Amino acid sequence: MCAERVQRILTAIMLGIALMFLAQGVSNPLYLKIGVALQAFIIVMMLVWAFTNFCPSLWFFTKVFGPCRWNEKESDNG
Repeated sequence: MCAERVQRILTAIMLGIALMFLAQGVSNPLYLKIGVALQAFIIVMMLVWAFTNFCPSLWFFTKVFGPCRWNEKESDNG
């Protein structure tokens, strides 16, 4: 795994969790508030990334997993 891939997977998981809370919010107002808060957090982080070209999660994952090397060809082992 590499940083960009992990960050995209994490974003998809967070959006799914927010959607789950929003769907459950029909019967429980607390779940609606949690879903809206998660969605707002994701939107704010995307806007920070868009305007500053800095994504805190991508920065952290690059330190842990290393950057993706999309343009490097993998060597053949046979």
